[in-house]
Amino acid sequence: MEKPISINAVDRVEILTLQDNFIDITAMDGNDMVSRAFPFRDGELKNSVLAEHGFSALVTVTTQGTARTMLFDFGFSTEGAAFNAAALGVDMGQVEAVALSHGHTDHLGGFEKLAGMIGKRDIEFTVHPKVFHTPRYLKLSEDVQFFFPAFTREIIEEAGLRVVETKDPRLLLDGAVLFLGEIPRATDFEKGMPVARFIDDDGEEKWDAIEDDTSVVMNLKGKGLVILSGCAHAGIINTIDYARAVTGIDAIHAVMGGFHLSGPAGEAALGRTVDEFKRIDPSFVIPTHCTGRKSIMLIEREMPDRFVLNMSGTKLTFAS
Repeated sequence: MEKPISINAVDRVEILTLQDNFIDITAMDGNDMVSRAFPFRDGELKNSVLAEHGFSALVTVTTQGTARTMLFDFGFSTEGAAFNAAALGVDMGQVEAVALSHGHTDHLGGFEKLAGMIGKRDIEFTVHPKVFHTPRYLKLSEDVQFFFPAFTREIIEEAGLRVVETKDPRLLLDGAVLFLGEIPRATDFEKGMPVARFIDDDGEEKWDAIEDDTSVVMNLKGKGLVILSGCAHAGIINTIDYARAVTGIDAIHAVMGGFHLSGPAGEAALGRTVDEFKRIDPSFVIPTHCTGRKSIMLIEREMPDRFVLNMSGTKLTFAS
């Protein structure tokens, strides 16, 4: 490994989930770290927040009183994450950078609406080049295939954002956030999505390793890394190990995101993943989106003091 990338230590990391698969406005379990969506507006119980099979989050880092904000992913439907941003009273104009975890519809479907709400031109949109590869699809059998809509550079440029393509780690927000880039597949149990396919430049069908899968990483002063994944198709343990190697920081304060441990293929890696979480010993484990109900329940049961339940509209605050 080359010399570690120096990622600035920050005093506070706030992650506001604009879209996740779950919502419960009666939870009443807020604390200094967890803030749930508030169902009241204008003195009445009428402020809805939507849950969908997708993910989108605002990440705000604060150092010496100065806050910087980026948007990570866009959710599934054209309207869902944008609806939630409005319901939560979010000022999308504060966004200074944008990044995408990978090129699947449940993470980019709401792109145009959210980009419009940002309302700025020439903001950098950092992506892995593979997000633009098409066609990509899920092959359940020879007769059953589901294609992902194409996502193009032109779509991004028409929305006024500036595409930055990289396979390598890249610092965002003047060094306060790290876009992790392409994650090496090193573990023997994180196998990827077996039904994922793409057509290569020679017209041949190939298994899609989803090389564009990535995460963003923050360095919370005195406490360690905060890692936020989209789906962790590269494997959440591979992701953590790579984040540690790239930054030279071993301590993990929080690992959050979709861990893609749902369904037979994902659940096959569940036991080993939980064992590795225990070895790594993060202060908090926050499974979201595609982790799967069975897997979330096991993580909660095995790591009750570390587990945090996420929802649409939840803001998590990690302070140094």
